Amino acid sequence: MEHDAIAVIDFGGQYAHLIATKVRRQGVLAEIRQPEDPIEAFHPYRGIIISGSPALSSYGEDSGYTKEIYDLDIPILGFCFGHQEIAKHYGGEVIHGGREWGKADLHLTGPSKLFAGLGPTEQVFMSHYDSVTAIGPDFEELGYTPAASGASEHRFAAIGSDTLKRYGLQFHAEVDDTVNGDRMIANFVLDICGCEPSWSMDGFLDEEIERIREQVGDKSVFLLASGGVDSTVAAAILGKALGPDRLHLLHIDNGLMRKSESKQVVEMFGRLGLDEHFHFCDASDVFLEALEGETEPERKRRIIGDTFIEVFQREARELGIEDYLLAQGTIYPDTVETGGTTRADTIKTHHNRVPIIEEMIEHGKVVEPLAELYKVEVRELGERLGIPAAMLNRHPFPGPGLGVRLLCSDGVADTDGFDQIRPEIEQKAKQFGLEALLLPIRSVGVKADLRAYEHPVMLSGDVPWGDVIDAVSSITGEVPGINRCIWNLVAIHPAEVRPVAGTVTHERLDLLREADHVVMEALRRHGLYDDIWQCPTVLVPLAFDGADGELVVVRPIRSQRAMTAAPVELPSALVQELRDSILNLPGVGGLALDVTSKPPGTIEWE
Repeated sequence: MEHDAIAVIDFGGQYAHLIATKVRRQGVLAEIRQPEDPIEAFHPYRGIIISGSPALSSYGEDSGYTKEIYDLDIPILGFCFGHQEIAKHYGGEVIHGGREWGKADLHLTGPSKLFAGLGPTEQVFMSHYDSVTAIGPDFEELGYTPAASGASEHRFAAIGSDTLKRYGLQFHAEVDDTVNGDRMIANFVLDICGCEPSWSMDGFLDEEIERIREQVGDKSVFLLASGGVDSTVAAAILGKALGPDRLHLLHIDNGLMRKSESKQVVEMFGRLGLDEHFHFCDASDVFLEALEGETEPERKRRIIGDTFIEVFQREARELGIEDYLLAQGTIYPDTVETGGTTRADTIKTHHNRVPIIEEMIEHGKVVEPLAELYKVEVRELGERLGIPAAMLNRHPFPGPGLGVRLLCSDGVADTDGFDQIRPEIEQKAKQFGLEALLLPIRSVGVKADLRAYEHPVMLSGDVPWGDVIDAVSSITGEVPGINRCIWNLVAIHPAEVRPVAGTVTHERLDLLREADHVVMEALRRHGLYDDIWQCPTVLVPLAFDGADGELVVVRPIRSQRAMTAAPVELPSALVQELRDSILNLPGVGGLALDVTSKPPGTIEWE
């Protein structure tokens, strides 16, 4: 079937495919195009959306891409970097400054086709360093955001020209934190571009089944089945496309699983009727031996990914199916966070995007039926495939498992630059009735589509939740080198902190497994498991005030697609239960709640 379509130009921003997803939500086909594609490639489309970019700046340089798109007689909408490019192309100015990230209030200046049915104030989501400070004569300002201090505004947060059919948004309308972003996209796609909605998820399922059959031909596939939502849905769609006889499933216990996880996975695939060629391999010792002594997060991720493939290849040889294609439940955030698109910055390397996998993909040896989708779309697809809701609604669990929740250290404190930023952090925390302590380790974050490997801050104090969140926003938004804040759940604010030497060992993993189990069971008892999208429990090798026990951090968040996330306030009864249970585990010396949004902090710490 022929569809009206929108081209999304992917400049490597974290949300490029999310834009395409949101367009498809309007029943309109969206296709990803590269900036260097020839102008002829854009002729079939009814409109163009330009994504953000981590690698390019509109300030002081001429970004290279097919700028003949501006000569086309079709509407163009730009987000973030795309907004700045449109402003600059038509005579506006861009500066390097005025950074914003997180939620902001967009004040609309008047009626506009782009904001039809909205206003006068809309909550939007910002993540940028550069800013538009002037616009060309054909454009008008459609909206601005006030500065955090209230002293001055960020002008030109939304601009447009109905005559030229060109529009720019400094914020990200595609993320769920822009409350009415879907309406803005619908106004552009359906009204301004005039697209006829004719695309659906049912149509995607039919098209993907045909694509799988075309890629696989008369061969068979061997799927790494972790038991998570992604690999389970991937198994179901592969079984539907190829039949159970041509699908082998391999579940590898890498020693980094949750408590009793592998047993539950085996039982689950049996209930789904996908156990005809199901293979189980306990490779715990192999993985832990490979990880012995490692402390660097990216190195750990790569080792886990490489070891998965080594075990897969060994098992395939023993089963006599080494010529099968490898199948994975990769979803789009895995690809973009690994820097897997042309300009995307590497936030963290996912186990299914290590170099050996990339090489296999280049040779057509990997089948990834979900690679264009986000978690919410994967769950919708699973519903259409008849997978029970209880399986689809399990909390996401990273492929490297507890390997990315077990932070490691050589025991040396990382305190570079602390003297310069400590006074400002303590002063900002004090404004909200909190005490602050810089932590001498780093965690992964993302700011303006760029990887941020920076320090966390521990906040202490019995203040309302809203004050904690405001303090986090002030500290992470205005102090350089900080991308995460945690809220101390122990009554006394620590006077000192020191790193503890710790690597990937059976003992530390068992401790983390037990703490994670306590958290998961508590969420279920309090009826919160289904309300919270994900809740990582992290073991951090830090000791406070001379004690030897390590720090446990609990990170309950709400999200839909993992590209943005918001921390969740837990009821006081649940918090007290966690204090009583986790602080009594041998080896635990502290407990905190991660109260950081994404961005600037990623969902996982590594």
